[in-house]
Amino acid sequence: MKKRLLGNTKLEVSPLAVGCWAFAGGANWGDQDERKSVAVVHAALDQGINLFDTAPGYGNGESERVLGIALKGRRDQAIIATKIKDIELDAISLRASCEKSLSLLQTDTIDLLQIHWANRAVPFTETIGALEALKKEGKVRHVGVCNFGIGDMEEWSASGGEMISNQLPYSLLSRAIEYDIIPECEKREVSVLPYSPLLQGLLTGKFATADSVPEGRARSRHFSGDREQARHGEAGCEKETFETIAAVVRIAAELGVSPAALSLAWLVKQSKVASVIAGARDVEQLTENACFMEVSIDSEIDSRLRAASDAVMKKLGNNPDLWNAVNRFR
Repeated sequence: MKKRLLGNTKLEVSPLAVGCWAFAGGANWGDQDERKSVAVVHAALDQGINLFDTAPGYGNGESERVLGIALKGRRDQAIIATKIKDIELDAISLRASCEKSLSLLQTDTIDLLQIHWANRAVPFTETIGALEALKKEGKVRHVGVCNFGIGDMEEWSASGGEMISNQLPYSLLSRAIEYDIIPECEKREVSVLPYSPLLQGLLTGKFATADSVPEGRARSRHFSGDREQARHGEAGCEKETFETIAAVVRIAAELGVSPAALSLAWLVKQSKVASVIAGARDVEQLTENACFMEVSIDSEIDSRLRAASDAVMKKLGNNPDLWNAVNRFR
């Protein structure tokens, strides 16, 4: 699998990354067999997939623990990306969080340590100072961010912080970062790591209507704010969302590929995208995700997919937050 450089570094990552949140099981994912998670990691490495994204918040460290077990004997083949919680960005808490992650991951170095969300109550200079100390000690190789808007990116850079990547929600159904965040990433040579690339399974095509989507998933800003678990209070754009999904399904059928493979193939070709983070609970799901590498997206297909998703993009506007009407991306 051909690798791509992350930011302006020499760190080479596969275009598909394994999102490891599901390894934690629990309320979000249901029971997860640790052996299946380990098998996913081994199968990924065997296919040349080398980026694994986890976080302390995924099962209170359980995802990191399982990933650490899975990488025993193969650590040199992997690039580990984990995170620091927004409530742990002061110097003391940040160091403690990093040390705990290193222990759970059974490694001496974290390849990419990311700020999960900005905490504007803690000066960026304090956070950056703590990160630089960890880099000097060899405990962290590179620093990235998650969910940073252009204001946070500007302030972080002005404070002297390294920022080789910005992990953001991005898919055919969530293109808000195209308005101003991707241009900012282009200007600063920051790679984009998309999460929720299939928007909780909507882009697999298995749901034909809004009412067929389980309550726990029908809560993003695409759905009516009147739905049971939605918290955004907006009108949503259910009609436009499912018209987009239907168009993706039609185009995929024309090409003889799955809607998921088409959606991932489109995403990985977009500006500044280095690696797409897709979760996998078993080897079968991993194999399905990797199928996008065989899909060719030419300019005509790209234009058709963009046209199909333009209405959703316009309706949701430039707020990248999938769940909240208040834009947390400053």
